[in-house]
Amino acid sequence: SEYHVDGFRFDLASALTRAENGMPLADPPLMKMIAHDPVLASVKLIAEPWDADGLYHVGSFPSYGRWAEWNGKYRDAIRKYLKGEAGLVEEVIQRMQGSPDLYPERGPIASVNFITAHDGFTLNDLVSYNEKHNDANLEGGKDGHNDNESWNCGVEGPTDDPAINELRRRQIKNAVTMVLVSQGVPMLLMGDEVARTQNGNNNVYCQDNALSWFDWSLTETNADILRYFQKMIAFRHAHPALRNGHYFSYQDYKKVGCTDMAWFSTEALAGDQQDERLTLAFMLCGAYAKGGLVEDDDIFVAFNMHWEDQPFKLPKLRKGRAWYAFANTGADAPEDIHELGEEPRLDDQKKLVLKSRSVAVLIGR
Repeated sequence: SEYHVDGFRFDLASALTRAENGMPLADPPLMKMIAHDPVLASVKLIAEPWDADGLYHVGSFPSYGRWAEWNGKYRDAIRKYLKGEAGLVEEVIQRMQGSPDLYPERGPIASVNFITAHDGFTLNDLVSYNEKHNDANLEGGKDGHNDNESWNCGVEGPTDDPAINELRRRQIKNAVTMVLVSQGVPMLLMGDEVARTQNGNNNVYCQDNALSWFDWSLTETNADILRYFQKMIAFRHAHPALRNGHYFSYQDYKKVGCTDMAWFSTEALAGDQQDERLTLAFMLCGAYAKGGLVEDDDIFVAFNMHWEDQPFKLPKLRKGRAWYAFANTGADAPEDIHELGEEPRLDDQKKLVLKSRSVAVLIGR
């Protein structure tokens, strides 16, 4: 009421749902009191929906119509898909549409989507290390999370190999693209926008030094990554189709010629899914932005997590529209992302070849 705090995130919030004897409560009074408190009525309430003793509430935190959740299942699935793990298509589809399997009643805004947080690897370290390197914490490497789902792109830690460094930068851009085109609430870790590193330390709570500080010179060193983040954030703000409050129906209920959302593989055939593939794409019909209440461009996003280039057939647009390229992480900066309203028209309106381990974002207008 005095500082106008926007909201609160509760660390290990599942601990607060336990009774005095430690047993989980189905109707925890503290959570209910906070949710119904009149002073807190206008602030965001976000739970980290697990605790230190194994209570895991992702998708089932007692919400009382108010609580959102850090979606740990989103983090894990997207990390695995980002590094090229197969068999994730069905789950990635759930996560990127706001996890309707987890929040069928609460809707996509209950899902706080993230890949990195203050705990664990930075995004740069997620694509630079296979293992945590916590020696500086003087706990014998016993601290910090062990199951990081990271991939070093071929070399552990810093390298002079230009191909590996280029791949790492591409993976960083892939990751932020995935978060910002997903339905739900995106959360980004400070410093990821300039590829901040903690030298593989995934638990720097005890480090008041360069490991945990923000190095402002990175805004110049990694200016292309910062630029990419800024323009992706602007893109999300500019396109209400990416910010729906309700789940998609996969129906063309306005009879405009396209369903509100459709998923594809490399073929432009809705529903064409193969469990082991590493390619995936979706299209949002702009006529259904905000449940059809506002008009937007059509949006097509293609993901190629394969180690080889892959051709994608482009969906057919409504009459009078054409595909324009907003972002393509497989292109060198500054052609990797464009200014809003200045996206170049694709020469080939039927096919898009995506570089290995890259993402493209197209708009149809």
